[in-house]
Amino acid sequence: MKINWGTAIVIAFVAFIAFILYFVINMSTDDKYDHDLVVEDYYKQELQFQSDINKETNARKLEIDISWKKTEEGIVITFPEQMDFKAIKGSVFLYRPSNKQFDFEIPISLSNRNLLIPDKRLLGGRWNIKVDWTYKNTDYLYKKEIIY
Repeated sequence: MKINWGTAIVIAFVAFIAFILYFVINMSTDDKYDHDLVVEDYYKQELQFQSDINKETNARKLEIDISWKKTEEGIVITFPEQMDFKAIKGSVFLYRPSNKQFDFEIPISLSNRNLLIPDKRLLGGRWNIKVDWTYKNTDYLYKKEIIY
C-alpha cells in the first residue's frame, strides 16, 4: 500500500495532536505535577504588602537583626541582645513551597533570647521563614529562605 502526501500530512497532524493530548492528560492527572497557590488568600495579603515593607524597613534600621542557625534540636532563632526578650511578641510562620500541608505557625514565647523550632516539625529541604514580631510598639518583619 502506497501513502500519498495528503494522507501523510493527516497522519502527521493526528500523531502531533495525540502527542499533545498525552502530555496534557498526563500533567493534569499526575499528583507529582500538582502545584498549589503560594497562599490561598493572596488578595488579602496584597493589601498587607505596604505594612510588610514598613516592618522590614524597621528591621533594617536595627543594629543587630534576628539570626538563625541549624542545630541538632531544630532551628534556633536568636533575637538581638540589646532588647528585653520579655517584651518581644509575635509569631513565626514556616512555609514549605513544595507542600502546603507542612506549613505551620508558632507564637513567640521566649524564656531567653532564643526561640527553638523543633526538629520533629521540620523536613529536609527548602523553607521560607517569616518572623513577624513587635518590640515596644514597633513592628518588625524578618523573611528568609532557608535550607534545612
